[in-house]
Amino acid sequence: MRQEDVGGVGARLTMKGRRTVPLLLLLGQLVAALEVPLDLPQPPTITSQSPKDHIIDPRENIEIRCEAKGKPHPSFSWTIDGADFKIEEHPNIIMRPNSGTLEVDISQRRAESFEGVYQCTAENKHGKAVSDNIVVRQSRSPLWSKEKLKPIVVREGVSLVLPCEPPAGLPPPLIFWMDNNFQRLPQSKRVSQSLNGDLYFSNVRREDSRNDYICYARFPGTQTIQQKQPINVKVLNLDSINDTMAAFYNDTDLFSEAPADERMPSFLIPKGRHSSKVVLRGHKLDMECIAEGRPTPEISWTKDGSDLPAGRTSFLQFNKTLQIDDVSDSEEGVYRCTASNKFGSVHHTFHVTVKAAPYWISGPPSNLVLSPGENGVLTCRASGKPKPLITWTKNVMPIETGLEDDTMKVEDDMIIFRDVKTSNSAVYQCNVSNEFGYLLANAFVNVLSEPPRVLTPVNKKYEVIRNHRALLDCSFFGSPIPNITWFKDSRSSTLDGDSYSLHDNGTLEIRISRPRDSGKYTCVARNILGISENHVFLEVKEPTQILKQPEYRMIKRGGPVTFECKVKHDSSLIPTMTWLKDDEELPEDDRFTVEPESLTITDVMDSDAGMYTCIINTTLDHVSASAELTVVDTTPPPAVVHERPDPPTDLELTDQTKRSVVLTWIPGNEYNSPIKKFLIQYEDSLHHRGHWHNLTHVPGTRTSANLKLSPHVHYTFRVLALNNVGWSQPSTPSQMYKTDPAAPDENPTGVQGLGTEPNNLIISWKPLTRLQSNGPGLQYKVMYREKKPGSEWITTNVANNSRFVVSGTSTFAPYELKVQAVNNYGEGPEPAVVVGHSGEDVPKSAPTELRISAHNSTAAEVQWKTVSNDSIRGFLKGYKVHYWREHGIHRHHPDRVEKILTFSGNRSHAVLPGLHPFSDYSFYVRVFNGRGEGPPSTTKHFSTPEGVPGPPTSLVVSNPNLDSLTLQWSPPYDPNGHITGYTLKYQPVNNSNELGEEEVLALAANETSVTLPNLQSSTRYRFYLNAKTKIGAGPAITQEALIMVDEAMVSRQVDIATQGWFIGLMCAIALLILILLIICFIQRNKGGKYPVKEKEDAHTDPEFQPMRDDDCPFGEYSDSEDHKPLKGSRTPSNGTVKRDDSDDSLVDYSEGGDRQFNEDGSFIGQYSGKTTSRDTAAAEGPQSSEAPSPINAIHSLNSFV
Repeated sequence: MRQEDVGGVGARLTMKGRRTVPLLLLLGQLVAALEVPLDLPQPPTITSQSPKDHIIDPRENIEIRCEAKGKPHPSFSWTIDGADFKIEEHPNIIMRPNSGTLEVDISQRRAESFEGVYQCTAENKHGKAVSDNIVVRQSRSPLWSKEKLKPIVVREGVSLVLPCEPPAGLPPPLIFWMDNNFQRLPQSKRVSQSLNGDLYFSNVRREDSRNDYICYARFPGTQTIQQKQPINVKVLNLDSINDTMAAFYNDTDLFSEAPADERMPSFLIPKGRHSSKVVLRGHKLDMECIAEGRPTPEISWTKDGSDLPAGRTSFLQFNKTLQIDDVSDSEEGVYRCTASNKFGSVHHTFHVTVKAAPYWISGPPSNLVLSPGENGVLTCRASGKPKPLITWTKNVMPIETGLEDDTMKVEDDMIIFRDVKTSNSAVYQCNVSNEFGYLLANAFVNVLSEPPRVLTPVNKKYEVIRNHRALLDCSFFGSPIPNITWFKDSRSSTLDGDSYSLHDNGTLEIRISRPRDSGKYTCVARNILGISENHVFLEVKEPTQILKQPEYRMIKRGGPVTFECKVKHDSSLIPTMTWLKDDEELPEDDRFTVEPESLTITDVMDSDAGMYTCIINTTLDHVSASAELTVVDTTPPPAVVHERPDPPTDLELTDQTKRSVVLTWIPGNEYNSPIKKFLIQYEDSLHHRGHWHNLTHVPGTRTSANLKLSPHVHYTFRVLALNNVGWSQPSTPSQMYKTDPAAPDENPTGVQGLGTEPNNLIISWKPLTRLQSNGPGLQYKVMYREKKPGSEWITTNVANNSRFVVSGTSTFAPYELKVQAVNNYGEGPEPAVVVGHSGEDVPKSAPTELRISAHNSTAAEVQWKTVSNDSIRGFLKGYKVHYWREHGIHRHHPDRVEKILTFSGNRSHAVLPGLHPFSDYSFYVRVFNGRGEGPPSTTKHFSTPEGVPGPPTSLVVSNPNLDSLTLQWSPPYDPNGHITGYTLKYQPVNNSNELGEEEVLALAANETSVTLPNLQSSTRYRFYLNAKTKIGAGPAITQEALIMVDEAMVSRQVDIATQGWFIGLMCAIALLILILLIICFIQRNKGGKYPVKEKEDAHTDPEFQPMRDDDCPFGEYSDSEDHKPLKGSRTPSNGTVKRDDSDDSLVDYSEGGDRQFNEDGSFIGQYSGKTTSRDTAAAEGPQSSEAPSPINAIHSLNSFV
C-alpha cells in the first residue's frame, strides 16, 4: 500500500493487492487541496457569489453575482423562491456572457418587485455546483411619523429619558443626537445614549435646558439621514416658581414632583435585578446598564468565576455598555454590572447563553483529485449549538443512505471512496443546518491520471533578508499526487534536516536564511507516470541597519535643530527614508528640510516639540528610530533652578480585577524640568518582602497606569518620577492588593533530556519563579516516552526539583519529553514536545578500509570508511587519527612518540602534516562521541619519500696558514634520504661587511674535510656548506675565519679600536696629559710680588688713586662707584674694557691682564681704567701675561691627544 500526503478534507491511498484500509487511517490522512489546471477536465467550481443576505439600493440597477470555472466551461441556470427561473421571459434581466451573474434593469419596474431567494447552478458534463441561497431585499429608510412633542419640564436633579424611537429600516439605522447647528450634543457619565438610541440623564441640571434636542437616524443602505422633531427640555427649581406658572403647567408634562435630593443609584435600564441574553457564536455581545442617582453613579462590570476576555472586551458609553467581540463558548455565564455612588450601590445580573449557527471545524471540504483505483475521503466537519444536521447531495441530487455503490459510502459527515472509477467524478454538496442558519459547500471528486507538472514560473527569483525565513514555492499537480524533493545547486543530496522544512503544498521553508543559502534550487515532482522539475533562485540580502540614530534634543525657541539618521543597507536594495512627527506626516512647512540622512528644522517653534521618527523602507525590510525634541524659552530666567522632582503622592488603586488594576497618582513638583517618565515598582510581601521590583514605566504626561498582575501575589506599589536632573525619591507605598491563586500560565523553559550513563536519561528544565507559580503547591508534571511507534506516555510529578532521572533506558535512544507546571489550582497550558536522548556509550565499532597516500615527504592523506550511526551509540563528535614514527631509514628511534589529530564531524579523510621525510610511520583511527573513543582500527604502516637533508651537524676551521686553511664537518643529523654530495661556497668579507666574489666547490658524499689553498692573508672569509639528496639541497651551515700574518692567530678579524686593552691604554694617557696641564697652569699664574707704588706710577689716569696695603688685603679698587670690579670677573677675549658701557655690562666685570694671585690664592691685581693691548702685555714679560682661557686649554688638550 502506498500512502500519499495530502491536505484538507481527508486522505488518499493507493491500494496494492486490494488490502483492507483501516478507517482510522483514512480519517488521519490529510488531503492536499490541489488546484487542477484549467486545461484538464474538471467539474464546476463556484468562484464568486453574492452574499447570503443581499441588500440592494432601490435607486440602482441590481447585480446578483455568480461566477464559476470548470473544463469544459460550465453553463448557468437560476431558481427564484425554489422555482426555475427562465431569464428569456424577463426582458429586464440579462445574464453576462460566459458568466452566471444577473444584471437587473429597474428603470421599468420597482426594485422591490425583484425581491426573493435566488440560487445559481453551474453545470458541465462532469457535474453540478450550486451557490448559497441569496436573499435579495431592498434597502429601506422610512420617514418618522408626524407627531407634536410637548415641552418637557423637570425638576433639577431628577432623572430623564428622551426617547428617539426611529422607524425600522433595512439595515437598521445609526442613531446620534445633535442640535440645530448640527453639532453633536455633549455626552458624559451623566448624559449618554443607550443602545436603542434614547438619551438618558442620570440627573438633570439647569444647564440641560434647551429646545433643540434632535435625534437623527442615518440609514446606511440608502445613505440618507432622517430627523425627529426637536424636543424642548426646561429644568426648573420649583421653589422659585410662582403661581403665574400654573397656566403653563396645564399645557405641559411635568415630571417628578418629588424632591430631587441626593440619593443612591437605581437602574433605568435594564429593569429588575436579573435578565437573560442569547448571543450567537462569533457575534458581538452588548450588555447595557444605565443608572440614575445623585451624585452620578459609577458603573463597573465583572463576570462570575472568570475574567473578561482580554483583547476582545470594550467598555463603551462611559462604562455603561460592555461589548465583547467574536463571542465564543467561554463567554457563556453570569455577568454583573454595579452602579454605585457615595450613598450605596445596586447590581444587575445578566445570564448569557451562547448559541451557534453552523460553523466549520477545519474548514469546508476541499476538492479531491484521485487516480483510478485509489481511495479517499471527503469530510464535512462542522459544529453548532444545537448540533446541526448534515446532508449530502451529488450533483444537487440527494444521496440516500444504503443506495450507494461499492466505490462510495456515506457515513455521517464523511463520504468514503474505495477503488474509485471515472464515474465517481462529480460535485458533492454538504449542507449543514440548525435553527440559527446553514452552511453549504461544494467539493468535487475528479478521477484523473496525469503525470506531474510544476506550476511555479520557471527561474523565479526570491529575495530574503539574512536571518529571516525564506519560502520557495513549488506549486504542482499530478494524479497520483507527486512526491516533491528539493535540491540546491548540484543534486548530491536532498534538502532536509533542521535547517529546512518541506510543506505539504511543495513549498520549501528555510528557517534562517544565511548568505551561503543563496543560489539555485531545483524542485522535482515525481509520480508513477513521470517526472517534472523547475528551477528557482534565492538571493540572501544584508539587513538594513541604523548606524546613527536620532538623539534627544533640547533646543531654544527660534534656533535650528538637526536629527541624523544614517543607515547601512544591502547594496542591491534601494532604501527610502520617511520622517514622522508624533506618528503622523511632517507638517507642510518650508522650515522642515529632509536630506538623505537627516531632518533639519529651522526657526524652531513650540509646536515643533514632539517625537520624531525616521523610517527606512526597502522592498524587503524596514527599520525605524525615534528621538524627542523639547523646545525651551530663548532666554530662560537666570534664577531658575533645576532639581530632581518630588515623589508622586496620593497613590490610589481603581478598576480592580483578578489580573489587573489601575494605579493613579498625583505628580510632585517638577522644579522647572518636565517629568519624562514614571517608574512603577512593586513589592511582593508574600514571597519577597522588602524587595522592590520594576514593573513598568509610563510617559511623564500620564498619571495612571493599567497594571497587569500575576495570581497569588500580595502587591504593594510605589512610583518614582524622572526629569532631566534625575530620579525622585520613591512615593509612599500604595495599599496592598492581593490577587487570588490560579493555575500556572506558563510551563518551565529550557527543557532538555540528556543521559550521563548508557542506561539513563536526565530530564532537566528551568524552574518557574515563585511569581510565575501563580499559586501554592507548585509541581512539575514530567511526561516522557521513547520516540517509536506505539510508545505510551509515562507521567510522574516532581516537586522542589528541576530534574528527573529515568533509569533503565536503552543506550542513546530518542525520547519525547514534556514538562508541565501544576499547582493546587490546576495545570498550566499544554507543553511543547522536546526530543532528548538517553545516555551515550563509547562507540562499539572502528573505522575500516584504511588507505594512505603521501602528498609529499612531510604530509600524507589518510582515508577510511566511516562508522555506521547505530555503532556510534551517541552524538558523533568526530574522528581521531593516532600516528607515530617507527624509525628513519638510517637511524632507529626507540622512543615512540604518538601524536593525535582530532577531526570534528562525520569525516572520512584527513591530512597528517609535519611528517619526517624518509621515515616509517604507523597509524590507526578511532571514532569518538560525547562518551569517549571507540575501539581502534587496524594499524596501518607507510613510509614517507626522501626529502632535502638537514644542515651538516658541524663545520670547524683547522690548520690555518698564511694563505690556506682546512674545513672539517659532520654529516647532517637528519639526512632525510641518501646523501649524494655536498656543496661548499665561500667568499671574502671586508670591514663594512660587503661580500666579495663567491667560489663554489662540489664535494663527494663520503668527504668530511677539505683544504682551501691560495687564500688572501689578513682577510676574513665566510663559508657555507650544505648537503644534497636526489630531491635537492638542504639548508647550509655557516662559519667565518680570518687569515692573519701572525700564524699563531687564526681568528675572525676585529677592529683594534673596539678592544678593551686599547681603550684602557688611551684613557691612561689622557689622564696623565690632563695632570700635566693643570700643573703648568698653576705655575704660569705664580709670580713675584709687585710694589703697588710702581704700578701707580705706571698709570697717569687721575681717576685711579693709590691704595694702602693695609686698607684691603685683597688688592686695589677704584673709588668710582661706576666702575667697581667684581671678584672673579673676566675681561672679554680681546682684553679690552669699554668705559662707556652700562654699569651692569658683563664687559665691565671681565678679567684684566694685570690681576694676579698670591701663593695663597689672594687676589693682588688692580683694576686699570685704560685699555691695554695684548702687545703691551706681552712686552711687560711673563709676569704680566693673562691666564690662559679654559677653552683654549681644552683645545690644547685635544691637539695634544
